[in-house]
Amino acid sequence: MAIDERGYTTITLMAIMTLIAILLLAVAPSIQREVQREKEIEAIRRGEEVAEAIRQYVNFYQGTRLPSSIDDLLEGLPDGTKKRQILRPSAAVDPLSEDGKWLLVEINSPVLKNFARRVQNYMGGALPSSENVHPTMVNQVGVFLTSIDTRTDEEKESSADETDPGYNELTTENRPFIGVVSKSKSKSIIAYYGIENHSKWVFTPLFRGSATATINPQTIIPNPNQKTTP
Repeated sequence: MAIDERGYTTITLMAIMTLIAILLLAVAPSIQREVQREKEIEAIRRGEEVAEAIRQYVNFYQGTRLPSSIDDLLEGLPDGTKKRQILRPSAAVDPLSEDGKWLLVEINSPVLKNFARRVQNYMGGALPSSENVHPTMVNQVGVFLTSIDTRTDEEKESSADETDPGYNELTTENRPFIGVVSKSKSKSIIAYYGIENHSKWVFTPLFRGSATATINPQTIIPNPNQKTTP
C-alpha cells in the first residue's frame, strides 16, 4: 500500500471514529433518561409493595400496632407455628438511594400531611378511600385527614427542588411508621400523584388510588395501566 493510501485510510478511520463519538454523545442523554425512568418505575413498584405490607401488618394487629422498622415487615406475620411473608427482600431496598434504605414516615409527620394534600389536589379535591386499612388506624389519623391545607404548591411558593418540612428529621429505623419515602431528593422523570420529586413520594396504605403519570418536556400523560392497590 502506498504512503498516500495509508494516510488516507488513517484519516478515514479517524473521521468514522469521530462520527461515532458524536452520535454516542447525542444519544447518551436519552439513554440516561431511560435508565433513570426504569429505576423510578422500580422504586414505585417496591414502594407500593412496602405500603401493602404495612397495610397487612396494621390489619393483622387490628389497627393497634405499627411496624417500627423494615425488618418488622421482612419478618412477616404469625401464621400458626410459622411466619407468613408480607414483604419480599428486594422491595425492602430503595433503588433510588445510595444505601438502599427507605426513610420511615410517621402518622404525624409533616411529610405525610404534605403528601396527602398533594394527593387531594391531584384527585380533584377528594382523598381516595382508606377503607382497606383497619378503622382503628384510620380513626387515629382522622383529624389529620380533615385538616389538610389544600392550597397548591404554587400558592405556597414551594419549589419542586425543595424538601418538605420534617423530611430531614426522618430516620431509617426504630420509628413506628405508616409509610416510606426515598432518601433521593432528585427531580423525577415519572410523576407519582402528579409529584415530580423523589423525596415527596410517600408510599403508604392510606388514601390509595390510581396515580402514576409519565412526564415529557411538554405534557403530563396519565398512565391508563396503573391499577389501584387493594
